[in-house]
Amino acid sequence: MNRFMEQAIDMAASSVRAGGGPFAALVVKEGSVIATGVNQVVGANDPTAHAEIVAIREACRALHRFQLTGCEVYASCEPCPMCLGALYWARPARIFFAATRDDAAAAGFDDALIYREILAPPEGRSIPTIHLPHESAGRPFQEWIAKPDKARY
Repeated sequence: MNRFMEQAIDMAASSVRAGGGPFAALVVKEGSVIATGVNQVVGANDPTAHAEIVAIREACRALHRFQLTGCEVYASCEPCPMCLGALYWARPARIFFAATRDDAAAAGFDDALIYREILAPPEGRSIPTIHLPHESAGRPFQEWIAKPDKARY
């Protein structure tokens, strides 16, 4: 087994024993672990504190940049929709995972609703999502387009 994946799985199991969720992630650059994360949702009272998000934040701080270009991510489980979105924004070279979303669902971590909601139009979602048009809605984008020194994502 890949040593980084084994480390992620060991961290996820340790997280369970410590009262956390069964998820962990590593960010690796040039064969070295530069950041790790375990699920901290309950302990931090933060629904975004998934292992991948924690690891992304730590890695970006360590690298002093907002993208993970040239890095690999090892996750103990297939990333949920939120984490997958964050990983795509972070742009690592590769994402590896061990357990699948079906394995997670069997343990009570079912993301199927979120996958369905993403595909639904805003007016068809289970949490009311209302488009509230405003005459100034485009102004921040116009300012962004005109900004000569913007950091490109």
